[in-house]
Amino acid sequence: MTDPTQGLPVDHTVPLLGPAPSTLAGPDGPPASTPPPPTGRERRRRRSPGRLGPVVAAAGAAGLVGGLAGGVLADQLTGSPEEAPVVVQAEPARQQAAAPSPVAADGSIPGLSQAALPSVALISVGGDGLGSGFVIREDGYLLTNAHVIADAGPRTEITVELPGSEPVPAEVVGSDTAYDIAVLKIDGTGLPALPFADSAEVQVGQTVVAVGAPLGLDSTVTSGIVSALDRPVVAGEASSVSYINAIQTDAAINPGNSGGPLLDLNGRVVGVNSALAQLPTSGLGRAVGSIGLGFAIPADQAEHTATQLIETGRSEHPVIGVHIDLQYTGEGARVLLAGREGSPPVIPGGPAEAAGVRPGDVIVSVDDTRIRDSSHLLVVLRSHRVGDTVEMTLRTDNGTERTVSITLAGSEG
Repeated sequence: MTDPTQGLPVDHTVPLLGPAPSTLAGPDGPPASTPPPPTGRERRRRRSPGRLGPVVAAAGAAGLVGGLAGGVLADQLTGSPEEAPVVVQAEPARQQAAAPSPVAADGSIPGLSQAALPSVALISVGGDGLGSGFVIREDGYLLTNAHVIADAGPRTEITVELPGSEPVPAEVVGSDTAYDIAVLKIDGTGLPALPFADSAEVQVGQTVVAVGAPLGLDSTVTSGIVSALDRPVVAGEASSVSYINAIQTDAAINPGNSGGPLLDLNGRVVGVNSALAQLPTSGLGRAVGSIGLGFAIPADQAEHTATQLIETGRSEHPVIGVHIDLQYTGEGARVLLAGREGSPPVIPGGPAEAAGVRPGDVIVSVDDTRIRDSSHLLVVLRSHRVGDTVEMTLRTDNGTERTVSITLAGSEG
């Protein structure tokens, strides 16, 4: 596994997403009881009986009878162990390729729906409808979640179905698991692309609309408000974790919405729907539907990553050049005291060394954000871009604090 704070492999000895290993489940494990093994669309995710806090599940769909796709990992979204949601990866959707006449959003939900629906696709992987996606360029580029297509092999057919069109094959242009963003390409011109909003203009309380294919029901529209901004969410399986400084919304987001757009009333993409919170309801690990806690990747991050994937097939992640001690349980994130596998705690020539960071320093805050733990640090760092300069407050073993400026370097994803 790679330590995203510096881009070099380290031996993670504890779960990356927090201190609740009892909530870990395999990506395709059966329920805890012994029903017949699931097949096709009837896949289910096993959930260990750990905490009773809300379950954050990625929003992919495997049909009306299907369960959730992706592994189950725990993370503290609120800082309170009792309220720590479990984050699960989502699923993919189907495809289409038509170019209806564009309709301008008029500031109403019906007007927005009419304008946006022609741009939102159902994405299918290997014949199963698993998630959503949307057109971002008129020449055939679509954006979705990386976890929507994660199970696609070299010979697995991915199709895109736009409203009113037949499914068409799609190729993967690039995928970034850390940001949970993937770009697909279909043959077509003049497709109705959705514009991105400026994330700095998004406000708590504003009306938003989610469009996608929950449970395989394509062209579904739900509405709500932005409930919170900068909500740290860690989603995925141990081998493929995403770090999202998320937009929280109470618009209904269910399995199958993954990769679909969260829109403002002007028809601009505010975020990419990626995860949802659910409450476990039975020993089988099944969960109720949306409880008004959905999470979306902010538009600026999604657009930036998608652009890099289209232009180069890869994307960059900001790193500071340290190895983090994942066994540290105090507040903040501690730099390792000693190196591992021949790599020192502070990478020579890296941004952290240049700023004076030393082994054993505890990273207390980044800019104005107090750091809870190592996962939270990664979420905060990933919300920045390569080349950004951040102010980092450090605490030594004797309690002395100091602030340093660090310019983030880049590591390819």
